[in-house]
Amino acid sequence: MSDAEEGFDVSLELVDEFMFDVDFGLPGVPGLRMDEPEPLGGGDGPNAARLLAAAVGNCLSSSALFCLRKARVSVTGMRTEVRTTLTRNDAGRLRIGKIEVDLHPIVADEDQARMARCLDLFEDFCLVTESVRGGIDVGVEVEVESPATEEVT
Repeated sequence: MSDAEEGFDVSLELVDEFMFDVDFGLPGVPGLRMDEPEPLGGGDGPNAARLLAAAVGNCLSSSALFCLRKARVSVTGMRTEVRTTLTRNDAGRLRIGKIEVDLHPIVADEDQARMARCLDLFEDFCLVTESVRGGIDVGVEVEVESPATEEVT
């Protein structure tokens, strides 16, 4: 079984105040320092909400890229933008209300017609997005971009 099927462990060690060092338990992979924003922490690293947004964006990007490559669509680049909206629940507690993800794969014009099936499927294979959708609205948009043409001077 792969790690994804068995699960995994991540450890956090308190450094100071609300700052933690994260060990992902992966040989050769550096850790990450997390911190809460001011006034609680010093803002010396991403907080959990930012990591969740990055995780959703990364998972969707990777799922789309995997499907497109399987379909032999040449993706020469990809930019992903994630917008996270914070809201308050009935008790006044801050929550992530919505995550909106815009994927911008760069695909040659001649390959774009073969993308439709992947664009219909890829979200369902994103472990993180499908796991959080039960509690957070996640919107996804894909805007395919053509490679930049070189200017001739």
